[in-house]
Amino acid sequence: MPAPADRPDLTDIEASDPRFERDGIRLLTVMSAALGGRGDISVYVPMGTGPGEQLPVVLLLHGSYGSHWAWFGKGGAHRTARRLASAGTIRPMVLACPSDGLWRSSSGYVNQPGGAFETWIVQDAVGAVRRLLDLRPETSPLFIAGLSMGGYGALRLGAKHAGLFAGISAHSSVTRVGPMTESVREATSLDTIPPAEMDILGWVERRRANLPPFRFDCGVDDHLLAGNRRLHDSLVAAGIAHVYAEYPGGHTWEYWEAHLEDTLLFFESVLREAAVAAG
Repeated sequence: MPAPADRPDLTDIEASDPRFERDGIRLLTVMSAALGGRGDISVYVPMGTGPGEQLPVVLLLHGSYGSHWAWFGKGGAHRTARRLASAGTIRPMVLACPSDGLWRSSSGYVNQPGGAFETWIVQDAVGAVRRLLDLRPETSPLFIAGLSMGGYGALRLGAKHAGLFAGISAHSSVTRVGPMTESVREATSLDTIPPAEMDILGWVERRRANLPPFRFDCGVDDHLLAGNRRLHDSLVAAGIAHVYAEYPGGHTWEYWEAHLEDTLLFFESVLREAAVAAG
């Protein structure tokens, strides 16, 4: 794959030099109209990927206080993907990990007075990764997943923009805006946004006819467990198909590292079922 210096079309992307990259992880800085400035993305590209090879893309969202490097630098997400692909359990997948926009301690992946953080994720970040790797939406399915605040982002954005994603997964999710604003150490503007705009269940119900397959899980020792159970119960009561699981563990990277495998296996199952349905 040519280096960004050899791609004059990528005028708004600054990317790491392949000579200095490790473990297939590329580092990008993107000029974003939504942010009114720069945003960072870390991208894992499986070894041996050829120019323009059409692979699924998994968008991984980080939690509060994190950034684009967290899923790789703290969760070893690329190692999990490589291990599963090497075993033939999943196909090779691109993992794209954008920052949330770096607004104070937590943007919530929501458009707000501090920046259009939702637009940054679903338009600018996704578009930058696709252009960098020459990926076409019709042949490179897009998935979204996240942890904690990123789990909230994955569920909300995945439902709101249902037509964009082939599947959704979330770990240890914040399920409503109250706990998210309480978890940060400074003032946030999230509580000024209309409740209907922030409500996961509301978006799921409004988009139920077009929802992609989705799952979420939580550790039994997690302080967000009650909220995840409430969301699960509400989805059951509304008759909305989903997968929910609880596992031993708390709100920790040990838990997220272990259960990213469930996300990737779920996305692989979605791809296989789609292939069967297509005949």
